[in-house]
Amino acid sequence: MTMKLQPVQIATGSNDRESRLVFEDGMLVAVLVQLSSEHDSEAGHWFLEAGFGRVENVHAPIFADLDEAQAWIGRQLSEPRSFG
Repeated sequence: MTMKLQPVQIATGSNDRESRLVFEDGMLVAVLVQLSSEHDSEAGHWFLEAGFGRVENVHAPIFADLDEAQAWIGRQLSEPRSFG
């Protein structure tokens, strides 16, 4: 796997603007947003704003840092796909 993070600014409607597009083998698999001071104890943590394919998750997790987020995304991408 060759995960690449691209810094971007995203208009989220709040002060959460610092973001990363996450690419795996050239395909966009996730968008991570860093939580602003509006989020008190979670300020500075990273939120899964959007996940695609195996990274899609209705219970979007919050990560302490980008390393934790990348590890989680890597696990999602390596899990066997279940159908039905």
